[in-house]
Amino acid sequence: MDDLRNLTSPQNAALVVFAFLQADCRNSDYKKELFSLGQDTDLMRDINCNNPWRDSPDDGDLETDGHLVSCITASLGDIQPSVELQLPRNHADAAAIQQVAAGLREIAAQFEHNHFVAQATQNLHRNITVFPSEQQWKDYLTQEVDRLINQGVGLEHLAQERVIAALALTLVKGVCEQAPQLLRNLFRTALQYISSAWSG
Repeated sequence: MDDLRNLTSPQNAALVVFAFLQADCRNSDYKKELFSLGQDTDLMRDINCNNPWRDSPDDGDLETDGHLVSCITASLGDIQPSVELQLPRNHADAAAIQQVAAGLREIAAQFEHNHFVAQATQNLHRNITVFPSEQQWKDYLTQEVDRLINQGVGLEHLAQERVIAALALTLVKGVCEQAPQLLRNLFRTALQYISSAWSG
């Protein structure tokens, strides 16, 4: 299942995009947005039922030992929940999703210090901020990816659909790390872009 076209179901494509965006998060606001998005879209689950980022009740619940739960929850505020992707039960599909996401991250790692990719990220960020119509965001993303492909990113030996997907997700992740509040809309934009690219 190495072919990206085998992952074109909306749920599988969403899992690949989310797995890519989730890797190597260093920005705490971005992590919170990802966690919230993952919970709301059922792409991930909290395996320890430990969700410190949700608001706790003001008065707390009295436990059998006399302590208030809100006191405990408040003290755990900085502990991150243990989460995992909600992968398909079919082991082959789950493995393919993880393999594709890891492969895209490996390609993206080669863009890390690329000046043109950094500039394209800034361009995308500026365009979607100046023109906040989500309908236009896919066009802006396409424009920046096409510009990078035309300039050449030095990965001509790799399958171009993978390079294009990795570039698109790298740009989206770069913008979201700068402006985490854009994550939900950019996630949908990336999913539209990736789904249309893979099915083409």
